[in-house]
Amino acid sequence: MDIRRSLSHHSGPRRSPLELLRRLTEHVTADTRPEDPVRVLEQRVADLLGKPRALFFPSGTMAQQTALRVHAERTGRLTFAGHPQTHLQVWENQGYAAVHGLRFHPAGDRHSLLTLEDLQAVGEPLAAVVIELPQRDIGGLLPSFADLAAQTGWARRTGAAAHCDGARLWEAQTGYDATLPEIAALFDTVYVSLYKGLEGVRGAVLAGDTETIEQAAVWRRRLGGAIADAWPLASIALLGMDENLPRMAQYKAHAQALAEAINAGGFAHTSPVVPATPLFHVHLPMPWRDAQRAAQDLLEETGIKLFLHARSNPDPGRCSFEVAVGAGGLEFTPHEVAELIKGLPSRV
Repeated sequence: MDIRRSLSHHSGPRRSPLELLRRLTEHVTADTRPEDPVRVLEQRVADLLGKPRALFFPSGTMAQQTALRVHAERTGRLTFAGHPQTHLQVWENQGYAAVHGLRFHPAGDRHSLLTLEDLQAVGEPLAAVVIELPQRDIGGLLPSFADLAAQTGWARRTGAAAHCDGARLWEAQTGYDATLPEIAALFDTVYVSLYKGLEGVRGAVLAGDTETIEQAAVWRRRLGGAIADAWPLASIALLGMDENLPRMAQYKAHAQALAEAINAGGFAHTSPVVPATPLFHVHLPMPWRDAQRAAQDLLEETGIKLFLHARSNPDPGRCSFEVAVGAGGLEFTPHEVAELIKGLPSRV
C-alpha cells in the first residue's frame, strides 16, 4: 500500500529509497571520498555535543551495548540501572545480558519519570545509570534540568558512569533552556540516533572522552560494526542534520498545536497534555486491534499513515499511539489530525 502522507516521520514518501537517493545525489559530490562522510559526521556530532570524540555505529543497539560494556569493564561492575521502560530492556531482547553478561536493575515506576530517590533505592553498585531523553514509552516526558543534574551527579559520586540514551536528544533539547553541550556535559557518554528525527536510513553515534571512545572502537570491531563503506549512511545523516536540526523547535510547536486540537476534540486525549518535545502519545477509547484495523482502512482509502502501531492498555477498551512530528508531520493541520482521529471508530 503506497503511503501518500505520514504523520509519523518513521514512514512515508520521504523515506522511500528513490527519494533518499535523490537527496543523496545532491549531497555527495565528485570530490567526496568514501572515508569523508563518516569522518565529518563523527566530528560534527562531537562538536555539537561538546565532547572530545565521537564514533559511528551501524545501529543504536550496538552503540549502547558497547558503551555499557566499556563502563562495566572500567568499573568492575556488571549492573546498570535505568527506567523500567528503557529501550535496552523493552525493545532489544535483553541483548546486554545475552551478549555481554550484564544485568539491568529497573528503578522507579514504569509510568512515571525516573527520580533521584528511585536511584538511591537501587542498593547495589552500578556500572552505569542510563537516562533516556525524552522517555519515549511514557509519552516523551522530560525530567527538569535540575533533576537531570542531580541524577547524573549521584551516579558519578557512587562510582557509576552516567550514560544518555539520546536517540531523540535532538528533539529533547527543545524542552530545555540548556544547549546540547550543556546537556551532554552531565553525561560520560551520549548516544544519538541518525534515523529518527534526522530522517537517516540507519546508524548511530556514540560520544564521550577520548579513552572511552578508543575502547568503544575495539568493541565495535568485535561486534562487527566497523563496516567498510559506511559513507551512504553517514551522508544521509549529514543531510538530515542540515535539513532537520534547525527545524526542531518548529516540530515541537506543531506537536503542541496538534495536541491542543486533539484534546479540544473531546474524543481522544494526549499525554502529556502539552508536549515537551515533538513526541507525544494519543490515547483512544477503543481496543488496540480496532484502532489498528481503522488505521489500515484509512491508509487503504486515503493513503494517509496515521501511526505505526497501536499500543495496548491495561484497560482492554483503550489504547494509545505515538506521534513523532517531523517534516512530514508539518503537512497535516491540527484540525485535520483531530478529525482523522475522531473518525477512527467509524472505520471499524
